Amino acid sequence: MEKDIERSLEIIGRGAVDIINRDELEKKLKRAVSEDRPLRVKAGFDPTAPDLHLGHTVLIQKMKHFQDLGHQVIFLIGDFTGLIGDPTGKSDTRPPLTPEQVQENAATYKEQIFKILDPEKTEVAFNSTWMNEMRSIDMIRLCAKYTVARMLEREDFKKRFQNQKPIAVHEFIYPLIQGYDSVALGADVELGGTDQTFNLLVGRHIQKEYGHEPQIVITMPLLEGLDGVNKMSKSLGNYVGITEDPFSMFGKLMSISDELMFRYFELLSSLPMKDIQGLQESVQSGAVHPKDVKIRLAMELVSRFHGKEAADTAKARFEAQFARKEIPEDIPEYSLKADVDRKRIFLPRILKDAGMVKSTSEARRLIKQGAVTMEGQKVSTEEVAIPEAGAVLKIGKRRFLRIL
Repeated sequence: MEKDIERSLEIIGRGAVDIINRDELEKKLKRAVSEDRPLRVKAGFDPTAPDLHLGHTVLIQKMKHFQDLGHQVIFLIGDFTGLIGDPTGKSDTRPPLTPEQVQENAATYKEQIFKILDPEKTEVAFNSTWMNEMRSIDMIRLCAKYTVARMLEREDFKKRFQNQKPIAVHEFIYPLIQGYDSVALGADVELGGTDQTFNLLVGRHIQKEYGHEPQIVITMPLLEGLDGVNKMSKSLGNYVGITEDPFSMFGKLMSISDELMFRYFELLSSLPMKDIQGLQESVQSGAVHPKDVKIRLAMELVSRFHGKEAADTAKARFEAQFARKEIPEDIPEYSLKADVDRKRIFLPRILKDAGMVKSTSEARRLIKQGAVTMEGQKVSTEEVAIPEAGAVLKIGKRRFLRIL
């Protein structure tokens, strides 16, 4: 049993920033074995965006670790707390979502998480289930279990208070409700990003107040985006969306730095750490080229979200365009407007607007002469379909354009 516990602790601790606390976790794991009762492992997500990116999946991957170890994972969708808006890390009150936005985003989240988690072994919960039943007197009693002074220890609240920026009372209620979720679910462990540390610790306090054994808090790092500096974010454009087309996902992953590649391996890959360390040593010694290791990472992640066949196709296309030097890496790009019908693109106009030709007449002439290719295939008509972002046009021998 000791070896099994040690192995579990090693897997659970992979990539984690903090485990509060490890001794308690070890005791819970031993009890889970002796009583044949899996731990209940909770991670909460407010449905604030309709699409997940790889940064979101760091927590989901950690849930998968617990799931593979035989524990019960609970994917909690904060449809009630999403109506409040958690200001974590924000300098201002975050506007709440509408009920319609919450329901729409929640449905998308449910669909996407099962690209990683086993749907048969995952409990999906909505905190509106118990919060809609809570009476006013129960909410007052919940609020009485924590002090304003303790609440102002939270960094973003403290800064806003010192800078005389408004803090709405309902924002204090958010971490209390998150803590009560752990009471309602009987959570043994709660996972969260480092920006959620305060809220997770509030959960331990609230559980004690309700006579429950406090949960173990495990915080995971905020994954750096493609720039290797800022956390992955759609607003910064440094993200890899899990619903992006396979080629775009593959290409983005191949663009990350060699150093960042191994951080992605640790936080996102299913490869054992000893194998990752072996790859890192091979790269450092020069025995293996970093590009080959990066391809392995890209293949694993694209296969996870799109299947092996799609990953193979993306790899072949990438190698044809970049590895074989058929296309320079720094080619100009042209973004189609969102309302454009990608199945019927008037190519001469695109080539002119992108500055590739001086006039649509010149573009027509080049197409007629067979001098324009798309993805290696000769373009024979002026109207073409470009269903997938990242398609590359070639004019003559040296002019390239990527259509986004």
